[in-house]
Amino acid sequence: MTKLFTIAEMMGRDLARRRVALALLAFVPLLFYMARHDGNPEKAIRFAGLGLAWAVSTAGLFLSNTTKAVERRLRQLGYQPAHLYLGTLTALLTLGAALAAVYWVLIYVDQDNLQRPGVVAIEFGLTIVVAAPLGLLISAAAPHDLEGTLVLISITGLQFLVDPGQRLARALPFWSTQQVGVYGLDGGDPEHLREGLLHGALYCAGLILVTAVLASVRLRRRKHMRVRASTS
Repeated sequence: MTKLFTIAEMMGRDLARRRVALALLAFVPLLFYMARHDGNPEKAIRFAGLGLAWAVSTAGLFLSNTTKAVERRLRQLGYQPAHLYLGTLTALLTLGAALAAVYWVLIYVDQDNLQRPGVVAIEFGLTIVVAAPLGLLISAAAPHDLEGTLVLISITGLQFLVDPGQRLARALPFWSTQQVGVYGLDGGDPEHLREGLLHGALYCAGLILVTAVLASVRLRRRKHMRVRASTS
């Protein structure tokens, strides 16, 4: 546990050093929220949730690439891949929880007719739980920041464009939060809440599993290269 929290603290310090980038990411949900603030309050809250997803996923993408840069040195100091992944994930979830709390308070104060504020909090929390491992997975799959950012833009764009009732929507990571939003903002059936929570939990578990597989493959390749270098 000590090593895990050491990695989390190191990632937190790395985020704190990127003050401008962190501030820009923190303002993304506000921009999304204000874009629909006057015309449709329910949609404005959904947009804020997607902005929150974008901010946390992007932070995860850059943090994971930071971990890659010092991975070999940390492994030599006795840190396991699980320490690196879970420590980075802990830092991301902490950042996401802070952002989600700020925006939940903002919406609670700003919206007079918010019927189920607790469900909005659940929606934002679920967004963070899915967005953090999503950013780490994209970083594990994409070789550079640019490719990862383009993948993230594509996913977010599809999330905006695809109707939640379409079959394709269930394959997208934040369909779960849309379902929770239907229950919390539109007065939908409790089944929407159950479906959203189940989808989010399964998606989160799948993201973590795939990232673990990709990380093990990458580390195995690096070990193979080191063996060849030592024998040559």
